[in-house]
Order: sequence, then C-alpha cells, then structure tokens
Amino acid sequence: MASVDTRFNQSVAKAFDILEAFGVRPGPLSLTELIEISNLDRNSTLRMLHTLVALGYLERGPNQRGYVLGKKILHRTFDYLRGNPLIERANPVLIELQQECGEGVDLSLHDDLDIVYALRRQTRRHYYYATLVGRTMPVYRTCAGRAIMAHLPDDRVDDILARSDLVAATPHTIVDPQGIREKVAQARANGFALTAQESLMGELAVASAVLDRTGLPVGAVHIYGLLSQWTPEEFAQRFGPLVISAAQALNAKH
Repeated sequence: MASVDTRFNQSVAKAFDILEAFGVRPGPLSLTELIEISNLDRNSTLRMLHTLVALGYLERGPNQRGYVLGKKILHRTFDYLRGNPLIERANPVLIELQQECGEGVDLSLHDDLDIVYALRRQTRRHYYYATLVGRTMPVYRTCAGRAIMAHLPDDRVDDILARSDLVAATPHTIVDPQGIREKVAQARANGFALTAQESLMGELAVASAVLDRTGLPVGAVHIYGLLSQWTPEEFAQRFGPLVISAAQALNAKH
C-alpha cells in the first residue's frame, strides 16, 4: 500500500493545476479548456477560478471571455529575481560578456529536466519568445543542459535522459541517448557545450555551467550566434573561453 503524504494540500495543488494550464496552452482559456487541461471537475475548477481571480493571479480575458494570467504573477517573478543572489551577481557579468562578444547572452537555471532562463541580453536578431525570462527548454537538447550534465555523475545523466521526452525540435536535434552522452562527454573535456541548430534552425550556442559550493551545477551561462556568420568550429573557438570565464566568475567560492 502506497504511503500517504498527510502534509500535501490538495486544494493548493488544484490551484496550481489551474495556473500551470497556461503553460500547456497560452490564454485566454475557457472554462471547458481549463477543465480539460487540469483534469479537475467543474465545481473544483469554478472554485479555483473564483479564488485566483479574486487574488489577482488570474484575470478575465478580452470582453470577459475566458481567463488569462494576472499581473500578480509578474509581481512574484520580480520577487524571485530580486531575491536570488546568483542572478544579482550575474547581471554585471552578463553585461560585460555581451560587450565583449557582441552576441546574445543568457543565464539559465537548472530545474530537473529543464533549464529556465533567468537573465537575457539578446540581439535584435532573435524572435520574440527567445527574449523572455522564464522560458524553459529541455536539458537534453540545449547547450546549457549538456554543460550542466557534464558536471553530474553518469547515473544522474542516465536518469535525466530516461525521464525526458526525447523529441526533435529540428532535423539536427540529437535524440539518441548515446549521442547525447557523447556530447556530454565532450563538454566535460572542453569545459563548455556546443549546439548547432538543435533547438532553433540557424542558431549556434555555447554554454558553461555555474557551480555551487559543493561543485554541483545550478545553472549555466550561454552565448548565441548565427550559423550564417560563423562555422561551429569558429564559434566554439571564439566564444568557448569567454563563456567558461563568465561561468567561473559566478561559481560559489565558499
């Protein structure tokens, strides 16, 4: 018989099921769509919607049709960014890095099977979604994720790959687990990971992991460029050392 976690609050979980539905399908979402995505019954969904709207975490959509995320979500995003010491330390480092490399630079944080972008300094060449803080990408197909996995033991890497939905984003995405392990091994040897068109056509990226006091990876610094301007070899040679230096400047020392 499975153990029951008596501290787990089902009502709180249901509220987050509603909020997380907007990550599956951007709003506005109708009541029917929210029931479908969250797998909650109609009465529970209505109670959660009423509460979240009253608290400002949801708002009614245009012409009072459907629901969208409320501005209170942005308040909590600000609180997170303000309260994270790594992000505060990274801001001047990324400013200097972009001035030196002239390309887009980011700081991402490791979140189990994903990386989450926490700081972004983009060039005008990138499309809108690529400029947003909070965007998540899978660990297995990003240079940041592979740089992070390079600092994890092999059994942790195997666990990440086993639990990931290995789906190609482009014709160049490596989805074979052994192929990904080989890229992780290269990142261990080089101190940075390189990807070419694996998440976005025409894009090159290098990343190096940021480590905590115990040597475990908590995030990564990355630099992006265009395949039309660089070969992968040239990009790695030019920007690999820069991204390693920036990540090392952010490593926890004590």
